[in-house]
Amino acid sequence: MTVSFGWGPVEARALASSAAYVVVVDVLSFTTAVGVAVERGAVVHPYRWRDETAVAYAREQDAVLAVGRRAATPEHPWSLSPAALCAAPVPDRLVLPSPNGSTIAAEAAGSGATVVAASLRNAGAVARWLGARSGSGAGVAVIASGERWPDGSLRPALEDLLGAGAVLAALQEKAAGPALTPEATAAATLWTATKDPVAALHGCASGRELYEYGYPQDVEVAAEIDASTAVPVLVDGAFQEAAR
Repeated sequence: MTVSFGWGPVEARALASSAAYVVVVDVLSFTTAVGVAVERGAVVHPYRWRDETAVAYAREQDAVLAVGRRAATPEHPWSLSPAALCAAPVPDRLVLPSPNGSTIAAEAAGSGATVVAASLRNAGAVARWLGARSGSGAGVAVIASGERWPDGSLRPALEDLLGAGAVLAALQEKAAGPALTPEATAAATLWTATKDPVAALHGCASGRELYEYGYPQDVEVAAEIDASTAVPVLVDGAFQEAAR
């Protein structure tokens, strides 16, 4: 098993062309939210745009639309907030708009790769699932989503580097002789060397932003390391629990 690591949609497209599995990591908050919803029994449709087209898409899928955090109400509590999704009633189908994570998932799926959503909450479970498939020699690409600067360029995000590193380090332990690229090895090494990843998550730029916006609970949920055994896999355009 050859395991590579990269950043954002462009590198996802490049690495997915030679990978059988692509792992999307968007810790704050897309893949954490996907994992929470899937472990509670929902099917999650990722969507690239947070605009009026998302409403029409949710209607086409007969799904509930996750709105912005500030737009959520007691009557419509579903949003990108993992903490809110932990408490909200579980819909059968949920549309989750995310320009970063959803775009990477779409780019990878377009190459024919199997797409998996990973976060700090399920990094170990994802690694075990991939490790069980390592005998095929299939390539794996782990993609950190990152954030966006105002000009639209990629902003590397520590939380996604840590999340990717957690998956990669666990793969080193659980898979049969994975061959990590130097980039993947560096990400795994950072995770292993981080003495307090929970503190790092709370203190990183994206974590501080969520605190400033009034959503510290989302950072707390995202920091629940290996709390989940869910492995969300993209099937026919929607994330659902993987076949074991």
